[in-house]
Order: sequence, then structure tokens, then C-alpha cells
Amino acid sequence: MWLSGEKLATAIEKLSAPVPQPDGSKDPREAPRRRADALEMVLDMAAGAGERPVTAPPAALINLSVPADTPDKSALAFGGSITHNTLLETSCDGVVVMTIVDGERVPLEMGRSKRLFTASQRRALFERDRCCIKCGAPASRTQAHHIAHWSDGGATDLANGCLLCASCHADVHHNGWDVYMGPDAHPWLIPPEVVDRRRRPIPAYNRRFADELPNAA
Repeated sequence: MWLSGEKLATAIEKLSAPVPQPDGSKDPREAPRRRADALEMVLDMAAGAGERPVTAPPAALINLSVPADTPDKSALAFGGSITHNTLLETSCDGVVVMTIVDGERVPLEMGRSKRLFTASQRRALFERDRCCIKCGAPASRTQAHHIAHWSDGGATDLANGCLLCASCHADVHHNGWDVYMGPDAHPWLIPPEVVDRRRRPIPAYNRRFADELPNAA
């Protein structure tokens, strides 16, 4: 939920910027009204706005500050301090701008800004995984996860990606689940000891329950 809140706050901040009037005069709306209008725009886009066409704005950047000497004290612009695991989860999906700062919060280095998995790469993940690899949630409700974390140098490609719904994505980053690419070129899961003391590998959902998925081969 923390990442959803950060995305919502970032979108509202972007959409609530003052908009000049057609005659060039300044936006007459006060800040609270602009933020309320921005929230309504977000809700309209999420709901499809009925019959009214809505053009989604460019993706809002999620800003992340990382202290050079204490990276475990990284902080989101709106959500505040985050753990290292949360940092890794944040960098999996969406647009992240990472800024390295010194003890006085002075920027030392601006990291790369990148939408991690392209549309064609996500289509390839959809074709291979077909659903959340852990629980089987529809592919349309999943996020692209880096098996070897992007922030640790992991590649953004099919061999290093898999589909996880938001809940299972959090399990992988925070609750001891691991993912690795198996010899069958499909992702496999390793549960935490609280689930399986021997931590025996589990194939992806679509490999376990292919007959239960639509259009299964």
C-alpha cells in the first residue's frame, strides 16, 4: 500500500500544478481546489471516465533520495523513510529517479530515470508467464519484477523478469520468498522456511496449473 500511496501523491502533485487561463491570467483556483480537481482526474482515469475520453498524462517520476553513507535511510518524496527491501521493490516497476545525497542532503549524483520494462518486454512476459507466477492472478493485474534487482545491476530483459501481483510482489521483497530462473527458462519460487522448512522450489503458477488457465496449451 505504501507504494500505491506514493504513486497517488506523486500523480496529484503533478496534476495539481497551476494552469494559466486562456487569456494568460493565473489559475484562479486555490491549492486545495487544485488538489481536489487532480484527485478527481486520477479517479476518472482509473474508472475510464465513462464515455468521456481521457488522455493520461506522462508518467510522474517517483523521487527517491539515497544518503551516500547510510543508504538504509533512503526516503521517498511523500512517503518518507523506507527500508532497503522497499527500495528494491520501488525500483522494480514504474519510473524512479534516484538521487545520491551527502550528509547535508546536497545531491552528489543523479541516477538514471527509466521505465524499466518496455511494452514489448511486458508482452513477452505476458506470453510466457500468463499470470502472477505465485498466485495466478490475471496478467493485467501484475507488475514486472526483476529477479536480480535492477538496483544491483540486474538486466531489464525476459530472462531476468517475471510477473507478480502487488501482494505477491510484496511477499517476494518483504516476506522471504525468492524467485530464480529455472533450467526450463521459466521462473521458479522458493518459499520461506515458515511455509516450507526445506524451502523446496515451486514452479511458476502457469506451469503447475496450466489446465486451469484460459487458452492453456
